[in-house]
Amino acid sequence: MLRTDRHPTKPRAARRGGAAADDEVTQERLYRAVVSRDARFDGRLFVGVTSTGIYCRPVCRVRTPLRRNCRFFASAPLAEAAGFRPCLRCRPELAPGLSLVDSPQALAQHAARLIDEAVGAGRIVLLPEVAARLGVTDRHLRRVFQQAHGVSPHGYLTTRRLQLAKQLLSDTPLPVTQVAHAAGFASLRRFNAAFAERYRLSPSRLRAERSPDEPPREVQEAVVVRLPYRPPYDVQGVLRFLRDRQVQGIESVHGVELRRTLACVLQGRPIAGWLAARFVADHNEVEVRIAPALAPLLGSIVQRMRQALDLDADPALIDPALRALPVPLRPGVRVPGGVDGFETAARVVLGQQASVAAGRTLTRRLVDAFGEPVATPYAELRRLFPSAQAIAAADPDRIGRLGIVRQRARALQALAGAVADGSIALHRGAPLAPTMAALRELPGLDEGSVQLIAMRALAWPDAFSAADIGVQRALGSRDLAAIEALAEAWRPWRAYAMARLWQSLEKPR
Repeated sequence: MLRTDRHPTKPRAARRGGAAADDEVTQERLYRAVVSRDARFDGRLFVGVTSTGIYCRPVCRVRTPLRRNCRFFASAPLAEAAGFRPCLRCRPELAPGLSLVDSPQALAQHAARLIDEAVGAGRIVLLPEVAARLGVTDRHLRRVFQQAHGVSPHGYLTTRRLQLAKQLLSDTPLPVTQVAHAAGFASLRRFNAAFAERYRLSPSRLRAERSPDEPPREVQEAVVVRLPYRPPYDVQGVLRFLRDRQVQGIESVHGVELRRTLACVLQGRPIAGWLAARFVADHNEVEVRIAPALAPLLGSIVQRMRQALDLDADPALIDPALRALPVPLRPGVRVPGGVDGFETAARVVLGQQASVAAGRTLTRRLVDAFGEPVATPYAELRRLFPSAQAIAAADPDRIGRLGIVRQRARALQALAGAVADGSIALHRGAPLAPTMAALRELPGLDEGSVQLIAMRALAWPDAFSAADIGVQRALGSRDLAAIEALAEAWRPWRAYAMARLWQSLEKPR
């Protein structure tokens, strides 16, 4: 892990970060990554240039800075804490994130996820509330967060808010006031002050000083954002997974594009719309078009799409662990999640002990019976997935008439009730152990389903079920103890191992 010099004596723009100054081998390795524009380091390394006061991603296409002018950082907040401002060409706010893994830093990572999720939703973040949700004191959270990330929770929060605001200013025509509120700032005045202090220019001036590679966008019907990922990415594998499970009425896969409907809540008011995500493999990114009605929740939707398509995964860490699998490795394996935690978990419940086709049929019936209609530009998209409140309040007999057996209907409604009343939150910022414990308490939910919900709704990369039928078929064994022992070699990426084992059962097309 990159270390930081936390007691600098040089001017702010010349402070050292990232690798220690006396570790010349590490410094040279990092500099070579910058010279070669190595995409594997994107999101894991940021380089501050003392001659300009700007920090960049290692993939930035500007002229490579001199080695003596480079300072290396493990995160954007660290670079900004050292006084560097973000590059307008490579745009550090677009760098891929990092998946959460099980480590001694899990508490600080959970706190960062909670902050990211709240910033994306445009909510005001109170750190004592974050600490309370994690079951620790505010003081303890600040201490472990500083140790893990090199910056305070408040510094991290400010960077994430400003990064979201910068992306909205660069990629959308939203008014500055709306951008400020979408990024979670309580007032336009505070937003302008924070933006000017960090980036040394005003929000309106940023729009006037776009990179020459990114001319101003014309005001369009749809809002468009770009979401990069680290290569390699198994695009066809992800699209096939989504295509095999697409539910008529709410989603469809056309070529390299995923289209679907989506319902969100903004300040207690439901908002519905659509989105279309298209893979642009030549640029290692996903272009997402979003209905104008969903624009106020753009930050939240960006977070949801990054999770749904597993854009924050790092193949350089994951693929080596998967070489121990008894099936051929497919580089860049991803674990598709979902844009809505309740929908993802409900579909897991409907698919318990059933084939993919049977689970898809039951989900379609549920959507037809309880999903609200929505207008979209796509003929195949006409309904929303039912809300947790609607399913919780539904007549059990009506659910049963859809062909959903009583035990499964009971599990579905128990899950819906827990999500509706707020006792269970299903997103990648939710604390893992308490959430999984709460899921296990629900009637009719088996351990395999709990693991799949952790895998796809909570984005837990080490989720695994030895009882999964697909896993057993791929391994040619029903010996749970033997499968669990074999899976130890795949930690902490067992969810990716499951995804690859499922792929190995696919018939060539």
